[in-house]
Amino acid sequence: MPDGLLQKVADHTVGIATHRASLKQHGQHLKRGILLCGRPGTGKTHTVRHLLSQSEGSTAILLSGGSLARISEAARMARALQPSIVVLEDCDLIAEDRSFGHGPQPLLFEVLDGLDNDADVAFVLTTNRPDMLERALAQRPGRVDLAVEIPLPAHAERVRLLELYGRLVAFSPAALDAAAERTAGTTASFAREPVRRAVVAAALDNTPVSDSHLAAAVDDLMADAETLTRSLLGSGTDAAGSL
Repeated sequence: MPDGLLQKVADHTVGIATHRASLKQHGQHLKRGILLCGRPGTGKTHTVRHLLSQSEGSTAILLSGGSLARISEAARMARALQPSIVVLEDCDLIAEDRSFGHGPQPLLFEVLDGLDNDADVAFVLTTNRPDMLERALAQRPGRVDLAVEIPLPAHAERVRLLELYGRLVAFSPAALDAAAERTAGTTASFAREPVRRAVVAAALDNTPVSDSHLAAAVDDLMADAETLTRSLLGSGTDAAGSL
């Protein structure tokens, strides 16, 4: 992520829980909502995992897919077992669906509105489609008090991702930099695949993994014939950056 972005999210999620006594003393609410948005593969789920790893002593409740319909039960459990973090993955699935609720608004927002402000509960919402949420969230400020877009990684961040996934391979800094330059416009999850392909190619050749294997893997992935593969890996742009 860009410098400081992850810390900002962590401060709002975990930091508030750490300083709950001070916030209560000064009359500030503990209930909070964080929206993580961005295209598939940018790192929303990894961010959630990081937040949970930093939340020792908190109850974690994860809802995704069909289980999102159980949000009312999850909220009651979170209230009873606070401090809690309730993660709603792909929450746009129910944000506009009134069939899940019994009132004039979707169930998601009934729950966010209904929980007491003094509840030490953080709702972490993820979505690939913030447009589905924007109007409903704007109509009632306070449902979400921090919205963060997780962008595509810049060049320096792609280098760090390649270093991470290739930490057991002796790629040179120049090779990593060249691979990062060549994969402009791709997602964070995409960075794993060139390294994996380089290792597989070297194994098939029965030779040590080298910079040339990485370069060949990047060339192969960024070729026009691999457009579908890049899309499946969460990187829906071609080499020129167009959709």
